[in-house]
Amino acid sequence: MQKYHLREMSTEDLWNLHEKVAALLARRIHLEKEKLEDRLVRISSNSHTVSESLKRERRPYPKVLAKYRNPINPKETWAGRGKQPRWLAAQLRSGKELDQFLIRRS
Repeated sequence: MQKYHLREMSTEDLWNLHEKVAALLARRIHLEKEKLEDRLVRISSNSHTVSESLKRERRPYPKVLAKYRNPINPKETWAGRGKQPRWLAAQLRSGKELDQFLIRRS
């Protein structure tokens, strides 16, 4: 590898060196980008075949009965799973207890 004494080089020589380095970097970046794009194509094509072969039908989950009912609108219910519905969150903020909304089963 050739050593350059940059402080002793003329402006024209420095500019020529700059152009050579920029061209070399551009070529290497282009080659690396092509390698990465080829790798991405191989990975994505393999993942489609693998994911398709691994896909399974979801097992059937039993229907979950509602545990809580809105006293203002009895059609609105909540099973106690997931995010609390707005009607329940508003009632809880107003000071009511969750047990007050339980659906009594016999």
